[in-house]
Amino acid sequence: MLLQGLVIMVVGVGMVVGFLGLLVGILLLNAKIIPRFNHILPDEPPKSRAQRARAHHVHETSDADIAVAIAAVSAHRRDPGKG
Repeated sequence: MLLQGLVIMVVGVGMVVGFLGLLVGILLLNAKIIPRFNHILPDEPPKSRAQRARAHHVHETSDADIAVAIAAVSAHRRDPGKG
């Protein structure tokens, strides 16, 4: 019985290692093949810092918004079961 368990364990571990090896091989093969087709759908060039800064939208927060947030947090701390 112990020998059968050992055989099943070795077969299972062997299959897992074989499957992971197959996955690694496929990924390495893809890494070599895919750059050959990069001219069909090339990557976009990275944006400069100025373009990223312009694209970043900053939301202005008023004092009233801050007061509402503080009131909500303090009300939740006083009675966390509600709301």
